[in-house]
Amino acid sequence: MNFINEIRYLFDENVDPIIRTELLRREPNMVIWKIGDPGTPPRGSSDSDILIWCEENSFILVTYDRKSMPRHLKEHLMNRRHVPGIFALSPNVSIGATVDDLSLIWSSSQANEYQDLIIFLPFS
Repeated sequence: MNFINEIRYLFDENVDPIIRTELLRREPNMVIWKIGDPGTPPRGSSDSDILIWCEENSFILVTYDRKSMPRHLKEHLMNRRHVPGIFALSPNVSIGATVDDLSLIWSSSQANEYQDLIIFLPFS
């Protein structure tokens, strides 16, 4: 039986591309897109537009924006919108630890577990 995971990640334009490479090396079936990829919001898009795109396309946003993203999420929710989730990374954590966390989330979670939440990584 094939495992089909519905969690899909949209990386903002500041997330190091090596994280995507390492995640796909571990699990080639992951769906990981980056802002600016074909079909995603263009580079320089507003946070509001990115959250709407994530909502409409069922992607969890992965970002380093820990300061303003909580405010943008609050505004998004106040407009009666939703988002599959936001994972706010720490720039002070190694790429390996970030890959471990995102891989663990992907392999052990359901797609709806993070709806309308912002989760600050790392877990520990």
